[in-house]
Amino acid sequence: MTITDDTRRNGVDTAALFATLDAVKANPEIAKFRFRATNTWVSGTHSRSTIDGFHGALQEMAHVEPRTYDADHPAVLVGGDNGPTPVEYLLHALAACLTAGIANVAAARGITLTEVSSTVEGDIDLMGLLGLDPQTRNGFQGITVALRLRGADPARLRDVVERSRARSAVFDVVTNGVPVAIDVDAG
Repeated sequence: MTITDDTRRNGVDTAALFATLDAVKANPEIAKFRFRATNTWVSGTHSRSTIDGFHGALQEMAHVEPRTYDADHPAVLVGGDNGPTPVEYLLHALAACLTAGIANVAAARGITLTEVSSTVEGDIDLMGLLGLDPQTRNGFQGITVALRLRGADPARLRDVVERSRARSAVFDVVTNGVPVAIDVDAG
């Protein structure tokens, strides 16, 4: 009889996850990554971003294939509705980051998940964005995340979510902000 060790839980290769943790502990420099996206205006409020190359693990790398994403405004906001709005991508990024973290944390802790879903909503008042009220914030006034988790150890799932939240890069950027430098070549 052949016995194989399946190191996957929740679709996460736990052996690779722990090997990555060990490698970073041994050489913290490999933990420094730079992700990038390029964006090109199409027309009106419609633009297209491509995500492909990034720097990580001390080398230039690329995804398996370049991915393109369109963004636009709906017609009610003077757009052509050729894609989600930029703020909707932010909601997607938050949901995806939390979900990935939940899968990784649960797998690392030996918890099998059977369902993870979420609804993320952001409230925005366009009075600020449109420059009609300087007292109104341009971005979201608040974001709510409603998570639904099912798994082999329901008592530990809230802790899994808290750990994912504590380590989520997108949650960190949204809640703590990050310096953004803008360099303009208008020549």
